[in-house]
Formats: sequence, C-alpha cells, structure tokens
Amino acid sequence: MTTINQAALDHLFFNARTANGFTEAPVQMDVLKRAYEIAAMAPTSMNSQPTRYVFLTTPQAKERLMPALSPGNVDKTRSAPVTVIVATDMQFYEHMPQIWHGAGAKEMFAGNAALAEATAIRNGTLGGAYFILAARAVGLDCGPMSGFDIGKVNAEFFPDGRLRANFLINLGVADHSKEFARNPRLSFDQAAQVL
Repeated sequence: MTTINQAALDHLFFNARTANGFTEAPVQMDVLKRAYEIAAMAPTSMNSQPTRYVFLTTPQAKERLMPALSPGNVDKTRSAPVTVIVATDMQFYEHMPQIWHGAGAKEMFAGNAALAEATAIRNGTLGGAYFILAARAVGLDCGPMSGFDIGKVNAEFFPDGRLRANFLINLGVADHSKEFARNPRLSFDQAAQVL
C-alpha cells in the first residue's frame, strides 16, 4: 500500500481552508488546464465524466453571475481571479463511445432517463470535488459555494438545458485575513458505522 506524505495531506486537507477573499494575484490558463487534467483522471461511474467547467475569468463574465449570488457571496466572488461554474452535462452519454471500452453504453443511458440523470448528478458532483483537490494540488486556493440561485445561473449560462449548474468555486490566492476559524468536524464514531 502506497501513501502520500504528511506534507501533501496537509496541503490538500489539514491546512487547506475555504477561501473567503483573494489577493490580486492572477491565475494562469495553464494552471486551470493542469487542474482539469488531474481531476479528469479520478474515477466516475463507467468513466462517464459528466462534469463540465465554465471558467469566468473577466469582470464582464462574472457580472453575468452576480444577480444569482446570495449577498454573502458577492464580494468574495468579485475578488476572485476566477470563478468556476461546476455544471453537469445531462447528455454526458453522447461521449460514451469515446470514453468507455464497451459497446452499447450510450444507448443504455439514452434509453433510461432515470439512470442517466442519477449517474449525471452523482458523478458530476464527484468531478467537482475532485477538481477542488486538483486545484489545491496545483497551488490554488478554493472557495466552493452553494449560495446562489441555480435557476438564474442555468437561464443565463445554459439556456438550452443540456448543462445544469451544480455549485461554484472561486479560485485564486487566498487573502488569509478573511478566513473563518476552522469549525469542528464530526468524529469517526459520529459519522461512521462498522458492520
């Protein structure tokens, strides 16, 4: 069994914090691409990869998002060099012939709307979580958010309905003066059962 060292664990989990504000340091496109390339290697059901990423990198792009944000998320989003709309491709199965080794996967999902939707939502969320870890791994601080009006985001960015917003992530170099104190975590005994 191979494990990563404590420094890597600290960087990804123990010392990593939700960013609530950002410095003016820019985020380069090659860093975003590298984070995606890392996250894309993580597992999804049948390699379905339904997560899609819309990177808002300009003030004009972010202004389109502002009417959908909860008031507490406006300033932190404005300060972030990049905001990612983590979305789910509800027709992910169109790509199955390219990404799955067996025949018939596209047809299986296309012919079963309930299975396709459940697979898209579950694995789209996994992809977004993997992206947070990948972004941290390439040196970015992350501020994931669910405080927004999904209907407004979908209407503005995904009017054809194929993609659906899941959650948002602000990316950049954190302004550590705006961090909250770390809240407690549940213990193993509170969160887990061993049967």
